[in-house]
Amino acid sequence: MKHFLDITRETCPMTFVKVKLMLAKLGKGEQLEILLNEGEPLENVPRSCEEQGYKVLSVEPTDNASQHLLLVEK
Repeated sequence: MKHFLDITRETCPMTFVKVKLMLAKLGKGEQLEILLNEGEPLENVPRSCEEQGYKVLSVEPTDNASQHLLLVEK
């Protein structure tokens, strides 16, 4: 099952805090698609997810040049 989280209005460190709280609610093997801004969130959130043991499946740009979609599996 795939879930969605928009963190474009958040700033670090709240970007990863929101992601971590959402991932905690998911079951093993479930996926979370995260809309995030480029810059600090794009650099920190995927790295932090991997450091916490989650699997980063992809990072793709969106039609909005300043935003990306991150796909993470628990």
